[in-house]
Amino acid sequence: MSYWNPRVEEMSPEEIRKLQFKLLKTQVYRLYSFSEFYHKRMKDANVHPDDINSLEDIKKLPYMYKKDLRDNYPNKLFVGGQDDLVRYHVSSGTTGKPTVVGYTQRDLDNWAESVARGMTSIGLGRHDTVQVSYGYGLFTGGLGAHYGSERIGATVVPASTGNTERQVELIRDLNVSAICCTPSYFLHIAETAEKMGISIEKDTKLRTAVLGAEPWSEKMRKRIKDSTGVNAYDIYGTSELSGPLFTECTEMNGMHIWGDLAYVEVIDPETGESLGPGEKGEMVITMLQKEALPIIRYRTGDITAYDDSPCPCGRNHLRIERLSGRVDDMLIIRGINVFPSQIEYTLMTIPELGEHFQIVIDRKGVLDTMVIRVELKPSAFSDKLSDIMKLKKNVEYALKNSLNVAAGVELLEPGSLARFEGKAKRVIDNRGD
Repeated sequence: MSYWNPRVEEMSPEEIRKLQFKLLKTQVYRLYSFSEFYHKRMKDANVHPDDINSLEDIKKLPYMYKKDLRDNYPNKLFVGGQDDLVRYHVSSGTTGKPTVVGYTQRDLDNWAESVARGMTSIGLGRHDTVQVSYGYGLFTGGLGAHYGSERIGATVVPASTGNTERQVELIRDLNVSAICCTPSYFLHIAETAEKMGISIEKDTKLRTAVLGAEPWSEKMRKRIKDSTGVNAYDIYGTSELSGPLFTECTEMNGMHIWGDLAYVEVIDPETGESLGPGEKGEMVITMLQKEALPIIRYRTGDITAYDDSPCPCGRNHLRIERLSGRVDDMLIIRGINVFPSQIEYTLMTIPELGEHFQIVIDRKGVLDTMVIRVELKPSAFSDKLSDIMKLKKNVEYALKNSLNVAAGVELLEPGSLARFEGKAKRVIDNRGD
């Protein structure tokens, strides 16, 4: 097993917790002293840095929300002076005012370090050529994967998104062995390669994909492996935290959260009650070393569970499960909570269906309706109406059993749905409320 930073990655659980408490205490004192926002937030919560005497005492500290970032636009949450900043990243602001994240040089170094550890844990290194097909620029995905790949000595192809046929040619001609992109864009690349008469498995050296920025399922991982020969690994991060940060290891059993960089809690999103290992809830994260834009008890909105047992890879850093979705992405259909990831998982169990689907929510009278539009695989497309109707009923039955709510199904010809270079737009909600 290879390690990028053995001294940190092989720490015992006790050593990790001791270091986390030291870093937390230092960060809390720093923010109480130098951040107007955090000073007021702590005073309002009637908590002082002296009250933090153990890691468990982190629960005394107030939460931070996405709204705080927007309300303090552009840089009222920053700590330190302009001279300390070396970069800005800015979110798209598609759901409101954009969020601005500043970085010191140490922030950038820790970001690259985190990704380098993750890439090493999945077997990547100096021998690899990594094609980064996340967007570059204000979006954090491209540069995060880029600098992490360069840190481990890999050769980087900064392809960004778009011009998919050219992406396929680069993968083949430059002997690309790993790619970083969204799951939906990887599927589009594989589909485009097939149309070009190029087999990812037989005609290229591509064997590893680092996929993130949108939820995807274990069944999707198997589909990718079976159809392309590529091992797909999950990566997690948000623009507020520093973009892509944490990956799975070769065990493919959760993403390691490096304990010297972050402390994770999982809570009930409704009550705020702390949850234990294996219990799904909203992830709350504290960045222990961030300088320019400190993050303490940030409610990410992401639904996951954590596992603090030792990993067979030898790393004792806590792991989070694959994301089930987001609190604000949860669909409520006739009183039943439904996540798009549940739907994807069910669809991927049916061999006749392709990987591309869309969820359409509407309202007829007082009742919500949900229709799943999904493409058939070319091999499953049939001119016989009886075959299509039988498959349609089978899919509806599988969805009803999985979701506990009925959903209509539309089976579409291959290639009918839009393809996306960035995050896939899976849900169309026409209810208007």
